[in-house]
Amino acid sequence: MKVLVSSLLFLGLLGCTQESQNKISRSVQNWTGTNGVLDVISSGKLMYRFINIDKMTTADATGGGGESRAYRYGYGVMDANFNYVADPGEKKLYFEISDYSTSYIFYENPQ
Repeated sequence: MKVLVSSLLFLGLLGCTQESQNKISRSVQNWTGTNGVLDVISSGKLMYRFINIDKMTTADATGGGGESRAYRYGYGVMDANFNYVADPGEKKLYFEISDYSTSYIFYENPQ
């Protein structure tokens, strides 16, 4: 029975477009979590660090055009002391970063 279900799932994925496969992959990744870190940099200096980010999302344009907006957003704990740990008093916040003017690095937490 498991082989049959796995085979049907595999065949279903083969019939999907590349974009559909990417969306499925992202939804699985979002479900499992990535423990992401976002560093915001200005003039070569680390200004902000957000930790425990499960995903960053590109905003969609309104009006049904299917276009993306020029910023990304998400939720993460603001790591005020840059130690990669959510310490007492550090809260989960909403953030937005511009694709045009924000220098940032998004990566998996090394700890």
